Amino acid sequence: MLPFKLIYDHGYDLHLGAHVSPSQKYRLVRETLLREGLADESDFISPAPAADEDVLRVHEPEYVHKLKTGTLNYLEILRMEVAYSEELINACWLGAGGSIEAGKRALADRCAVNIGGGFHHAFPDHGEGFCVIHDVAIAIRRLQFDGVIQTAMTVDTDVHQGNGTAAIFARDESVFTFSIHQENNYPYPKPPSDLDVNLPDGTDDGNYLAILEAHLVRAFEMLHPDLIFYIAGADPYREDQLGGLALTMEGLRRRDDMVFDHARRHGVPIAVTLAGGYARSVVDTVRIHVNTVLAARDAMFRQSARSTG
Repeated sequence: MLPFKLIYDHGYDLHLGAHVSPSQKYRLVRETLLREGLADESDFISPAPAADEDVLRVHEPEYVHKLKTGTLNYLEILRMEVAYSEELINACWLGAGGSIEAGKRALADRCAVNIGGGFHHAFPDHGEGFCVIHDVAIAIRRLQFDGVIQTAMTVDTDVHQGNGTAAIFARDESVFTFSIHQENNYPYPKPPSDLDVNLPDGTDDGNYLAILEAHLVRAFEMLHPDLIFYIAGADPYREDQLGGLALTMEGLRRRDDMVFDHARRHGVPIAVTLAGGYARSVVDTVRIHVNTVLAARDAMFRQSARSTG
């Protein structure tokens, strides 16, 4: 049994087929964790879909209405880069509900993982880059509305800058946005996060981890949040089709360890979303995401050992 909950629903899998964004990875992560004895059924909980009122804390009413009624125009659908369907909208609302649940569970248990979410390219009035609504922003706003947090930090290690995150929380001192990503990659332009790290093409494990360490220190000097949302993309991997960095699986695991260690040292609960991953073999993407879950597990066990030692 894991020391935290995994948030998952079968509705996360959109059955997109040959699409470059493999939505089947969510199901495969769950199956891998169960098959390898790394988790059991009791570790998983299914979220309720986000309420429309929670989605509207972030997104414009006209945009939400179009999503719910299937009245997006051709260009709006083209910008999302995923085909519109009722199944898509149900999955997006489920994913946002999953991130709300992950935030609540992290506050209770110090950590939780949404096996989905991390849709950081969604803006208040449109979706783009495979992202329809911004689940992490919706979760933060709901938790702030409930009064269970005042401040939050997003730590985004996806290979692509979190442009939607930056835009949504611009000029909002209650949310600190940190993104470490490949500079010469989508999106263009990149609206400024509170802390952006623009990496050159081909950045490898050693350089990446040294840069990440220095900027995590800086981020926590700038804000000590009530909660961290960790957007743990698998796409800095050297075999990713949409990335141009050169991290190995071991480097990505060490990245995860570093983020969880900083959260532990500062005593901040952490909610995880798995975000992007487009490796040539979906098996690699799944393994990277599974390793993030294991890094969270190991960090929790280390914290427990220190507190009882």
